[in-house]
Amino acid sequence: MSFRLRVLGLVLLVALTATAATAWLTLRQANRQVRETVTAGQQEVNRITGALRAYGFAHGTWDGLSPTVRALAEDTGQRVRVATEAGALLADSDALAGREPRAPGSRPPVPVDARPVLRIPEDQVPRLSLKLTSAALADYRVALADGTCLTRAGATVTARPGPLGVPRVATDRRPAQCAQPAPGVAVGADTPRDLAALRGCESERPVKACLQRVFDERTAALAPPRLEVRLGYRDESPPALAAAPTVAVAAGVALAAVLGALLLSRAVLRPVRAMTVAAKGLGAGDLGRRVPVSGRDEIAQLGGAFNRMADSIQAGEDRQRRLTGDIAHELRTPLANLRGYLEALRDGVVEPTPELLASLHEETLLQQRIVDDLQDLALAEAGALTYHRCEVELRELLGTSRTSHRAQAEAAGVALELEAPGPVSVHADPDRLRQVLGNLVGNALRATGAGGTVTLTLVRRGELAVVEVRDTGTGIPEADLPHLFDRFWRADPSRGRTTGGSGLGLSIARQIVTDHGGTIEVRSTVETGTAFTVALPAVPETGAGSGAFG
Repeated sequence: MSFRLRVLGLVLLVALTATAATAWLTLRQANRQVRETVTAGQQEVNRITGALRAYGFAHGTWDGLSPTVRALAEDTGQRVRVATEAGALLADSDALAGREPRAPGSRPPVPVDARPVLRIPEDQVPRLSLKLTSAALADYRVALADGTCLTRAGATVTARPGPLGVPRVATDRRPAQCAQPAPGVAVGADTPRDLAALRGCESERPVKACLQRVFDERTAALAPPRLEVRLGYRDESPPALAAAPTVAVAAGVALAAVLGALLLSRAVLRPVRAMTVAAKGLGAGDLGRRVPVSGRDEIAQLGGAFNRMADSIQAGEDRQRRLTGDIAHELRTPLANLRGYLEALRDGVVEPTPELLASLHEETLLQQRIVDDLQDLALAEAGALTYHRCEVELRELLGTSRTSHRAQAEAAGVALELEAPGPVSVHADPDRLRQVLGNLVGNALRATGAGGTVTLTLVRRGELAVVEVRDTGTGIPEADLPHLFDRFWRADPSRGRTTGGSGLGLSIARQIVTDHGGTIEVRSTVETGTAFTVALPAVPETGAGSGAFG
């Protein structure tokens, strides 16, 4: 059976089951509408109470609240009745709209408290927390007096929470009778009594809850009273469930079954056919063949996966081609030199002096090192490089590396220093880590002129052991930094293998560090120097150590 017929049969099966699905969809639609209604109602409650609290927070009084209540009722369609806990009516949207106030509904009133919530850091010592709360009390009394004065003078008032949660009142114009108050100075300020009341919280836990309670008690006489907000009215009709969505869903199932037979058979087979042609081309060697991808369905995901696979195959082929070319380039010239000298020796043109034989032997060793480095890199990238892991004390390892490079540093007139205030251990292969350090230190010494400094540092940062090799050399241009870890790449093209290494050391170093679960990063500034940073998972500390290498 063809794929088209199978798709058609599946769509017809969906059409036959549409009747049974309609009942389930109806129930599901009704439940969703109920949930949406409840969610929307809660959002309206939060919006109304939030606006009322913001008004009291900024104005310090409930005077002039009526316009805000009227606007909230118009925006939400709710009947809003606002009264204090003592029962004093402040505003009723029915009365503000010129309507006879209706009896409140059965829903319980929603409390609104405009007093600020203190922002006292949890880690503060109790004595400092008392002082901060005392300062908040003084600042809040200032804000209350200022906000009340501005409100009664008809000014526009805004406020935002300060560092301690107390409002900072602002206005676009300040009437003459509401002079700018000095911080902490207000009617009713009583710092000694505030501190006396707050000291009782020193022995309570949690301290923050006690401080908030005392704050509320000390500001109760001046702050706007707590509100009780009632929404709706008695005998209010509940929101009706919409029948149209349910009918539309049922009709859509049937319509989708009919149209799906036509659309799916065409839409599905077209990309499948294109993918088949592309796969045949890829198998025939056309690595640039790709398939067009549109949409986000399963077929589009399959097409994207095919393109990524083709990209990976092409990238691997390109890497292999570049690697082959790089190896040929690196070996061609030295092998040609060796061949020329050997032929000259055979023909008697050149005398086999000890110096010449030593030079040829050294050149042969360089070629052997390139081959060995290539083998190490291939094994590391394949995950087949052998590691003999044990607990390694990095300070000792750095000291050993410094000692082994000291002669080279002294010959170059470069100071080689070590900064390792304490021991830090990692679980790693010491020989491979020594190989990484040797490469980094050797590069740093070659890049640093006489009178410069190469510094090895070791620190513990949380769960990481961080080793840094820093030099005061010529530095590396920013454009070259992304290529540092590429095979056979050298920052200075004029440097050969004798002065610049094989060009594989950093690639191998990065792979070794990665295999140890670490990272290696580089930062550099031209004419200032370069720093390589290696971070490895550290062994948890079990004791203390002291001393450092000099």
